[in-house]
Amino acid sequence: MTDALRSDGAAPTLEDVARAAGVSRATVSRVVNGVRNVDPAIQETVRQAVSVTGYTPNRAARSLVTRRTDAVALVVSGTGVEPAAGGGGQTERPGEGDAAGRGGEGSFTARVFADPFFGRVVTGVVDYLRPRGIHPVLMFAEASWARDDVVSYLRQGSADGALIVSTHAEDPLPALVAEAGLPAVLYARPARPARISYVDLAHRDGARLAAEHLLARGCRRIATISGPLDIPAGADRLAGFQETMARHGHPYIPVAEGGFTQESGEAAMERLLTAHPGLDGVFAGNDLMATGACHVLREHGRRVPEDVAVVGFDDSGAAAACRPPLTTVRQPVEDMAAEMARLLLDRLAEPERPATSVIFEPTLVVRASA
Repeated sequence: MTDALRSDGAAPTLEDVARAAGVSRATVSRVVNGVRNVDPAIQETVRQAVSVTGYTPNRAARSLVTRRTDAVALVVSGTGVEPAAGGGGQTERPGEGDAAGRGGEGSFTARVFADPFFGRVVTGVVDYLRPRGIHPVLMFAEASWARDDVVSYLRQGSADGALIVSTHAEDPLPALVAEAGLPAVLYARPARPARISYVDLAHRDGARLAAEHLLARGCRRIATISGPLDIPAGADRLAGFQETMARHGHPYIPVAEGGFTQESGEAAMERLLTAHPGLDGVFAGNDLMATGACHVLREHGRRVPEDVAVVGFDDSGAAAACRPPLTTVRQPVEDMAAEMARLLLDRLAEPERPATSVIFEPTLVVRASA
């Protein structure tokens, strides 16, 4: 590779990169624009030449050639704050003093940022896209008008595609995007059938790991705090736990439904203790609810794990922060989010590629709570 640094102070050009790499300008253009039919060794030579020369692609000119923005929408979709009165049950566009618009304490956006799961998704997406020169645009779709905005944003070509994290079983956004033929990948199996690619976890297998661990510890009076049962992950984790317990001779398992929040875990644990004061094991459908369960058990004088063993799900930051640290089922969220981004880029490179699914396997992480 030759030294093609400019001495006249002008910005490096494609020709400068071509001279440094010893290839044609057309080859440099193909590499810079992400065309895949270039030999990997030549691609690496061109990338090194780009680094040596300090060449920076003109994004505006590049987008005219590739029809790509090098941006993707990272959409968190679900239900937001309903209006206090009127509106026929449909969330209106947030106004100047609206909590939903400001991200107030009870708003959809506030709840999203309070959940460590979403931070892990963002980390996985950004870590995958940033080295490829692609940037996520964070969007929220908590109401019909916001979903319309997302679809319009994508139709107008403001982003090349969408990565969707849906938090509501009846969310119509995945189907809307799929029906519009827009490139998109979903985190978790859609509750409603839709021709859209997704990544997910084998949730039932994860719940099986939790059940088998509690039984191996000698727990026999076991209860569970489920996630919302209208969400596939919540229903699958409960079903997997119940099925495994039944296979081991425990046909009835007390269940208290929670909402994937610490507060809901506390409330569910209170209900379970009232109805089943002799329980000796608890499986919670996520780490936040498990943390809430541990708090309530301590308040009632129950030692964890000596009196009651507790197992969570996700292996989020809440698991390590809990006291005692939680035994939990690990969901590799960062890896799953990165895979979601990879699937989207593959679809953008091959628009006719059919929808696909990738299912990750859970693992058990044993700490001090069980």
